[in-house]
Amino acid sequence: MVILRPTRKLYRDLRPVLEPVARSDTALGDWYVNRLVVDRRPLLLMVSSTSLLSLLIPARHVSSLPSQLPTLVGSRLRRLGVEEVLIRAEIASMTPTVVAPTTDRSVMGSIVDFAKNIPYYLEIGGWDETTLPFVEARLAETPCRVARRFEEVVFPQTDAPRLLAARWHAA
Repeated sequence: MVILRPTRKLYRDLRPVLEPVARSDTALGDWYVNRLVVDRRPLLLMVSSTSLLSLLIPARHVSSLPSQLPTLVGSRLRRLGVEEVLIRAEIASMTPTVVAPTTDRSVMGSIVDFAKNIPYYLEIGGWDETTLPFVEARLAETPCRVARRFEEVVFPQTDAPRLLAARWHAA
């Protein structure tokens, strides 16, 4: 099971589950999602709670996002170069997808930081959907939680594969 945690403005569009929910069973944890607009085009920014790996897609068919999440995450992990066996294990653990409110203010802070950076990576009038993976790659290079001790700093592009290997090679 994986938990999709939308911001308030997306919460009602995703038909949330009202019962208390435990933690996700996945290596990458819960996925937080926020809607932003860049160059008058709506986008969805999704961030893993454990690795802070980001995923950026056009904001279409938001209500179907819970059913699309495993496929989207699998594609993102392939772009990152993760081993296929780890991707399959992560995707298999993402069923069902449960929608619940946000709980981690630190992840929400990272989403805000990423959202502020995204317009600088997309040239006004000069980008399309094929440009979004390049933005994801730039965000994955960004160190997160840098105000903490160095051991606690998160590097999404290296931490996501490490977390996946630790979880699924041990299983």
